Amino acid sequence: MKKSIKLWVFVVTALVSIGCDRVTKDLAKTHLKYEEPQSYLNNIFRLEYVENTGAALSLGDNLSQPWSFILLTLLPVIFMIGLVIYTIYNVGVLDKWSVLALSLITAGGIGNIIDRILYDRHVTDFMNIGIGSLRTGIFNVADMCVTAGVIIMLLFSFRSSNQQKAVSN
Repeated sequence: MKKSIKLWVFVVTALVSIGCDRVTKDLAKTHLKYEEPQSYLNNIFRLEYVENTGAALSLGDNLSQPWSFILLTLLPVIFMIGLVIYTIYNVGVLDKWSVLALSLITAGGIGNIIDRILYDRHVTDFMNIGIGSLRTGIFNVADMCVTAGVIIMLLFSFRSSNQQKAVSN
């Protein structure tokens, strides 16, 4: 795949993913904020509005304002800038799956950073999946993007390492 096409895939995927995250968070604020949790598919899928000031699973929720800003906003912004620069400079050597994965990870990070900046550290979460008492934390589309990007990265890194082993044997 040509370098310019991979760059477009990176940009378009990131922008569409960030857009989906923003729209779904706005819908959650409008339709779920003051409502009881809504359950679907025999309580496997729940919609439940939560504002999270921590990281995943509210980790760091009790940090003071300056530490919260440094650890949960400033460092992620620096990391996202680095990830974008890395991708742009290496887009020619990255395979299409790595570009897609990096785009999703970048979009997810930016989606949650936008919330932290616009809403005083509060990230809107609203989805929960599970069976019985075995449930995920409450998450959003940005979290799904990061997770999907990491899974794609892992799957294709294992695939490429297995292909390299097969070639060397």
